[in-house]
Amino acid sequence: MAISLTPPTETPPAEGCISEAHVERPDGGIWEHPFFWVALVVLVAVVVAGFFIARIFGFA
Repeated sequence: MAISLTPPTETPPAEGCISEAHVERPDGGIWEHPFFWVALVVLVAVVVAGFFIARIFGFA
């Protein structure tokens, strides 16, 4: 096995690679977070179910 000259915590340089690291785009805010959409769908489902339950018991 060859002796590695790169410390274990660092990534060794790639041979022949001349490109730079890509720039990460900023966070898209609430629109990219699935928790927001799941919460919205659950909220609407609870409201619709509540309407039908109220109709069954004669509240609406």
